[in-house]
Amino acid sequence: MVENDEAIHIDSEQARAGATPHMTRYVLGYGLVLVIVAFAVIFLFV
Repeated sequence: MVENDEAIHIDSEQARAGATPHMTRYVLGYGLVLVIVAFAVIFLFV
């Protein structure tokens, strides 16, 4: 078996094998707002 001690340097996009469009922060933000609105409606009408 051959040992290779060379470091392999690749950028983060190649390491993930895809792009990250940062849509998660918007989905989490909209979900948080909807939960707050739902709790406010429940609090007001119950």
